[in-house]
Amino acid sequence: MPVEADLRLRLVVALVLASIAGLACGGQTAAPDAAATLAYIHTSWDELSRSMMDCHSLVDVKVTSHPVLYVPAEMALPEAVRGLAANCGVQVLKLPKQIAKLGDLMPEQLAGAGLAPGLLYLPNKYVVPGGRFNEMYGWDSYFIVLGLIADGREELARGMVENFYFEIEHYGAVLNANRTYFLTRSQPPFLTSMIRAVYEDSKSFTDKAAARAWLERGYALAAKDYGTWMRPEHKAGTTGLARYMDFGEGPVPEMADDSTYYPDVIRWLVAHPDRNRGFLVKGEMRPDPAEAERLKKTSCDLSKSPVCARAQAEGYRLTRDFYEGDRAMRESGFDTSFRFEAFSGATHHYAPVCLNSLLFRYERDMAHFAHLLGKADDAHMWEERAKKRSMAIQRYLWQPREGVFADYDFMNRKASSYAYVTSLYPLWAGVATREQAQAVESKLKLFERQGGLAMSNTASGMQWDEPYGWAPTNWLAVAGLAAYQYKDDARRIAQEFTASVDKGFATDGTIREKYNMEAGNADVKVIAGYKVNVIGFGWTNGVYLKLTEMK
Repeated sequence: MPVEADLRLRLVVALVLASIAGLACGGQTAAPDAAATLAYIHTSWDELSRSMMDCHSLVDVKVTSHPVLYVPAEMALPEAVRGLAANCGVQVLKLPKQIAKLGDLMPEQLAGAGLAPGLLYLPNKYVVPGGRFNEMYGWDSYFIVLGLIADGREELARGMVENFYFEIEHYGAVLNANRTYFLTRSQPPFLTSMIRAVYEDSKSFTDKAAARAWLERGYALAAKDYGTWMRPEHKAGTTGLARYMDFGEGPVPEMADDSTYYPDVIRWLVAHPDRNRGFLVKGEMRPDPAEAERLKKTSCDLSKSPVCARAQAEGYRLTRDFYEGDRAMRESGFDTSFRFEAFSGATHHYAPVCLNSLLFRYERDMAHFAHLLGKADDAHMWEERAKKRSMAIQRYLWQPREGVFADYDFMNRKASSYAYVTSLYPLWAGVATREQAQAVESKLKLFERQGGLAMSNTASGMQWDEPYGWAPTNWLAVAGLAAYQYKDDARRIAQEFTASVDKGFATDGTIREKYNMEAGNADVKVIAGYKVNVIGFGWTNGVYLKLTEMK
């Protein structure tokens, strides 16, 4: 059974069971019960696990119903993969070239060669988010790994980190996810945090020698992955900070399953001309050859992208610059909000607090690994990099008058005034001073609602804005507050968010990707973009387990 149909069936069964339980209780929804939530999580890891040897793991409901599995060009076809064509109806192909870095192989190159998008081979079993997301994701996996370790599933957690090692070796970097249309971008850099989580868990290794060898390999590959963020395309002007940036161009191909998103954006921008920051260009639905040629430069190439061809409404198309920002937004993981202007179409014009906090933490982790491995010179180099980034964060991202960390628009040389929960990332990363942490803690009311921390205080209708809250940002905030000894705040927010999950689970027997922080439940109504509140859900499971550890 296709994974999406399987999940729909599970939801129907869950709703029926919840209805029966409600009738048994006099027609009332079952009371929230943390024990029931935990029991579900303990059993859901296997349902969310995927393997290259499992037929339903190879389906991509977002793009094609005919599964294709690609293996690296330089690798011999694994024996276990050979039978997939007969057993699963999967086409197994080698990538047409060896990949050293992101952007070496563009998705349109595959299409131009008559090859369909497909799954990229990974050697180990992994946990997916859930719902339509049937592959291993970059930043989701950090929170999943934390949950797996907390739940005694160390082998599965370690295998996922080793899958990222494989991605760096054969696909050039940690990918947004292991699909061919993600070969142009990464996701928020949590690799070293995942390595630390597994390495520092003594149950993951048989002896110290095995642990050291594993760390040696991880250190070398993490250094290569770090290089992705140091490429010129990822530089935020002359600030010394980084930005999100996809190496592809035009609309993202995975939006082929949502033919209304880009036209919806256009219609909204037309209706709100004061919010249109040059994101629209005149363009017909069926342009003549001359106009189509012009649109290649000003918007996107209709001949190469079916998504581009459909991205038109009311006589307009989206600009090339908007698509660059749209792609960068997707690398950020926050798709979609109004944090970086309308629909975050200017993401690539900002040095974000989140990314640079993560890179500071990455650099500090690498210094720690180098010390453990006896690489004193390397440790000094990483410490210097972290010091320089810390200075740039203090110069550009800390806003002393407002008492917050804010994203920096390096194109217009000004700080963003958009309140966003990522202001707490520097506490998790350890780059905030004690005084800064105190100031940020005093601004919790900007985001805290009865159900936990909302993403922002702007109700844009997008899923990464108010009133919605997500497991990863609630966990990072809680962990950061606890690290700076704001333990009462940390416990309170942890209890608020887990109560939202419990309430949602009591309603329909599911765990979701996001929650309504104002209502403290899973009632979500998004006006554009990913409108479904997906069932699963990997990172919510992991974060719930970590938050319940807060004492």
